Amino acid sequence: MGDYFNVADIFGENVFNDSVMQARLPKKVYKKMREIIENGAELDLATADVVAHEMKEWAIEKGATHYTHWFQPLTGVTAEKHDSFITAPMSNGKVLMSFSGKELIKGEPDASSFPSGGLRATFEARGYTAWDCTSPAFVRQDAAGATLCIPTAFCSYTGEALDQKTPLLRSMEVISDQAVRLIRLFGNTTAKKVIPSVGPEQEYFIVDRKKYLQRKDLIFTGRTLFGAMPPKGQEMDDHYFGAIRERIAAYMKDVNKELWRLGVSAKTQHNEVAPAQHELAPIYAECNVAVDDNHLIMETLKKVAGRHGLQCLLHEKPFAGVNGSGKHNNWSLVTNDGVNLLEPGVTPHENIQFLLVLVCILKAVDKHSALLRASAADVGNDHRLGANEAPPAILSVFLGEQLEDVIAQLISTGMATHSIKRQMLETGVKTLPDFRKDATDRNRTSPFAFTGNKFEFRMVGSQDSVAQSNVVLNTIVAEAFSEACDVLEKADDFNQAVHDLIKEYAVEHQRIIFNGNGYSDEWVEEAARRGLPNIKSMVDAIPAYTAEASVAVFEKFNVFTKAELESRVEIEYETYAKTLNIEAKAMIDIAGKQIIPSVIKYTTALAASVNSIKTACDAADVSVQIELLQEVSGLLAKTKAALKKLMEADCVGSSMEDGRERAVYYRDVIKTSMEALRAPVDQLEMIVDKDIWPMPSYGDLIFEV
Repeated sequence: MGDYFNVADIFGENVFNDSVMQARLPKKVYKKMREIIENGAELDLATADVVAHEMKEWAIEKGATHYTHWFQPLTGVTAEKHDSFITAPMSNGKVLMSFSGKELIKGEPDASSFPSGGLRATFEARGYTAWDCTSPAFVRQDAAGATLCIPTAFCSYTGEALDQKTPLLRSMEVISDQAVRLIRLFGNTTAKKVIPSVGPEQEYFIVDRKKYLQRKDLIFTGRTLFGAMPPKGQEMDDHYFGAIRERIAAYMKDVNKELWRLGVSAKTQHNEVAPAQHELAPIYAECNVAVDDNHLIMETLKKVAGRHGLQCLLHEKPFAGVNGSGKHNNWSLVTNDGVNLLEPGVTPHENIQFLLVLVCILKAVDKHSALLRASAADVGNDHRLGANEAPPAILSVFLGEQLEDVIAQLISTGMATHSIKRQMLETGVKTLPDFRKDATDRNRTSPFAFTGNKFEFRMVGSQDSVAQSNVVLNTIVAEAFSEACDVLEKADDFNQAVHDLIKEYAVEHQRIIFNGNGYSDEWVEEAARRGLPNIKSMVDAIPAYTAEASVAVFEKFNVFTKAELESRVEIEYETYAKTLNIEAKAMIDIAGKQIIPSVIKYTTALAASVNSIKTACDAADVSVQIELLQEVSGLLAKTKAALKKLMEADCVGSSMEDGRERAVYYRDVIKTSMEALRAPVDQLEMIVDKDIWPMPSYGDLIFEV
């Protein structure tokens, strides 16, 4: 009982949230801060000074000695530089502890050493971090002590976005403006803004840290570059929602406690489909807070694992042949007074505002499907998308039978007259309660699925930030809203015009709707007939960022400039090539220094045993041993030949200039050479004595946790 705690008592205790501000700030300052957070008013230095002082005092009470601007550069992880609250020694030998408004609202990290796609160079080092007061500051407690973390945006000296947060905040303003325009047309005069609400579900693997440290591939790349499948994988479906092992349960408990103290509403946890795979899902939050919280979730999962002798793997595909990990991005639009624009109601065919919102989203996803696919493009995700475990690489929208029927009515007659009603669940067991089931099923194969009152974008990779996908979603839907409002605001007969527009959008973009099995070969063929792109590789997805339609929509709403988009394209190509370059070099190192020597050791022992038998008895039948020796020797020769080919290919790739050409080379040549090296090595693992094999097997990693 000594470890008992009340969630309500600890939730948000390390967050400088609204209740803390209200308790500590003077009334006028608190009122000013609420106005800034809610309406985007300008923050003056005098207000910032008061907030900074109280924030510092609060943080010091929690043991903080340093503060940091916590930001999200284009590295895939967060960044921070710590400064202590000490300002200068005083004449009496004491030190002064201070924190000014200027220090709160602005930092100056070096911008040249982060990916910038050419926007910054070493001789243009200055960059700025700017306080995002809509995401509350927090105190993080770890081995370094307590640190006040201030969520910030990160931009260059000349104002270009160098991070994930800046364009996200821009896109949130854009979707709010255009959504408010739309609901005004339906008589809503009270809502001041519309907020994208997001709930990212985080999947991850947990393995024993001692075994992890024996695998250089996991250490250097986050995934296994070699590895044969164990006798049992996930065939029995017994891990999914199974009883959580005690060691994992203890880990999850500590993860939850840390997250709850940071105000992250971790709610759902369970075993996922693959052995050693799990999921954590929070309650929905305002878009930029949800993105920040997801970074905290990923950092906390990794940090707490170490305390339990475990290792958290966030790579999308840490084990070939075993289900990979994604991150389902649940997205909806909610007014500041709590109305969900994606709530269809009991009779969606009568909910005209909902139907307009729905067909606008269909239009946005259809028009910008390649861009939305690109927003989830990641090197690790290339191993996952399109397999029978994750959404296909083809963008389609699942609506379910109820909404699909409503759309079909609109397309055929221009008028929806009824909605499929919910049925009672019949189990055939008298003691089970009766209840109404949903009017539609779920489709786990769909990459973009309507699930009651939200859309679930399932393409995002497990180690990726969800920021980019939400930037794209917010912006392309804002464009569709804007174009609809341009038509409807000029209409003489609004009711007729809105019905006509809903039908028009439904007819024009019906090809994006698909309720069937997204894993089937038939769907791939059908999607091609419909003209839907099937973008299987990150390299092929990247050009969507600078496609004419993408540049137009981003520049129209000032979310990205063309220069910012071009910089991100450059970073994406560079990231792809560098990631595969590291993986190739890791394979070369492991094969040359560990695997080949181990196999030689095994063949030497095997040959010695053959000679020993022959010497002992010339008539002895040693055909089995000789056959095994020949098989291993043949696979060893294939391994050495494949290793040589990979080394030669990597030498060429390493000398190439960064850009699309190099990324294409790594996809077509290096990746193929890596697969060729892996094949004989995985066969050897099934033959060579386990005591001689130089690293833990898949079975050791995913079953012995």
